[in-house]
Amino acid sequence: MANFYTDNPDLRHHLNHPLMQKIVELRERNYTDAEKFDYAPANFADAMDNYEKVLEIVGDLCGGKIAENAEAVDHQGASCANGRAYYADGTVENLDLCRKAGLMGMAMPRRFGGLNFPITPYIMAAEIVSRADTGFENLWGLQDCAETLYEFGSEEQRAKYIPRVCEGETMSMDLTEPDAGSDLQSVMLKATQKEDGTWVLNGVKRFITNGDSDIHLVLARSEEGTKDGRGLSMFIYDKRNGGVTVRRIENKMGIKGSPTCELVYKNAPAELCGNRRLGLIKYVMALMNGARLGIAAQSVGVSELAYREAHQYALERRQFGKAIIEFPAVSEMLAVMKAKLDASRSLLYECSRFVDMYKIYEDIARERSLTADERAEMKHYSRLADALTPLAKGLGSEYCNQNAYDCIQIHGGSGFMKDYACERIYRDARITSIYEGTTQLQVVAAIRHVTTGTYASLIKTYAEAGYPAQLAPLAAILGDLTVAYEKAVAKVTEANNSKYLDFMARRLVEMAGSLIMAYLLLQDAKDDESFNNTAVVYTKMAQALVAQHSDFISNFAPEQLSAYGIGE
Repeated sequence: MANFYTDNPDLRHHLNHPLMQKIVELRERNYTDAEKFDYAPANFADAMDNYEKVLEIVGDLCGGKIAENAEAVDHQGASCANGRAYYADGTVENLDLCRKAGLMGMAMPRRFGGLNFPITPYIMAAEIVSRADTGFENLWGLQDCAETLYEFGSEEQRAKYIPRVCEGETMSMDLTEPDAGSDLQSVMLKATQKEDGTWVLNGVKRFITNGDSDIHLVLARSEEGTKDGRGLSMFIYDKRNGGVTVRRIENKMGIKGSPTCELVYKNAPAELCGNRRLGLIKYVMALMNGARLGIAAQSVGVSELAYREAHQYALERRQFGKAIIEFPAVSEMLAVMKAKLDASRSLLYECSRFVDMYKIYEDIARERSLTADERAEMKHYSRLADALTPLAKGLGSEYCNQNAYDCIQIHGGSGFMKDYACERIYRDARITSIYEGTTQLQVVAAIRHVTTGTYASLIKTYAEAGYPAQLAPLAAILGDLTVAYEKAVAKVTEANNSKYLDFMARRLVEMAGSLIMAYLLLQDAKDDESFNNTAVVYTKMAQALVAQHSDFISNFAPEQLSAYGIGE
């Protein structure tokens, strides 16, 4: 039986990044929790050993029962009866195993029953879970909603709900509606305050992942007569109080173990979370950023599974007297799959470390005033996290889909049959570039970091890191590509045409993302030569992509937009 943590040395490589020491020291408040909790770490080595042990437990469960249950869960799926959603038998078993192993509420503080993990090892666990069962990661990973509760709820609400999450109760975020998908400003579920000051919710929510969960975070319209985001607030709904029924669950292409529900709220009691009017403007934005990092981790887990399935099949399948992995057409596909996997993983954990840094400083600021240096560092990492999150989610999910596609292609006709896991992988992968903000919306979020120079500054930092002689040729290529990227950015931005910028945004974002991931792989290769081949392959990929996009941009005039149906 495989252990999905120990069989993948790349995870340990990313866990042991140099920035982790500062992250852990800040998270543990210089290890003062050791005085209050006998299981809290006394020093950095102790903390890292604790993360390793928990990740080994995650890896063991995922390589065992959760992966074994995945096929049966996919066939049985979730069901709906009498206004309730019911998990597949394997999902019930999976949740029970995770509860007994203490893997719920991993990133929550110890005083609420959590493990006080930084975001990075928690996201690593999410990747491992996704590799085992992509749909189950949705249910297990929604414990991340507790982070929003912790950040914006009252101390009374934290004490009331977070321990329940740490004990294994499930969560959901009820945002979308039949007429409000990506446009959350159009949410109309009504929140009404009664004379005694309490709130009730009425309306319908749709496409709600794990919609029959125990604890819901609900976006609702609290201000009478409003029609935009300023009239929305965030609420906590407790299933124990009743008032919400499941009208139906969606019959989906993939992730069938994760019930996607349509919910009907009828005078459902709820608690206001945080302040009125900030539901969308502040709280949902924070909630969505966490969710997007989770989908990026989910995407990497699917990419890992797709690559392994394809590689194993290529080793075993023989044609014309030899294994198909010996044919250049197949070996190239596998090398590119591995490069996309490694690149998206490096970006994922670079992003998660940036999120860790600014989130920890935000938490410290709840306890005491930050110094000027700490405030500056928090602002710096917050900007970097804001820049890398849409790249990690957008590009990582696209690579995930491409790897799932190539996994089937390497299997040939067999990959089209349900006898092999790649058919399920392909269906599960498709949603990653759609939910929690489509790839197109991630481009919208990312383009301002192109125009303001955030990506250019980060690329410059990576370029100045210094690389050994064997990597110098790759670094030189990336230097040339950076010049081409900067010229493309200048040409588009100097046109001062918003529609032209929107049209070219995807190309500019892909160029920036490719350069960032290529440099991250160079850094990986500098520390671990096992990344050398991946660094070469991905740099060649980046070279081709930047050449294609820069050529398109340099030979395109704004007046040609009309050919694409875009008016001046």
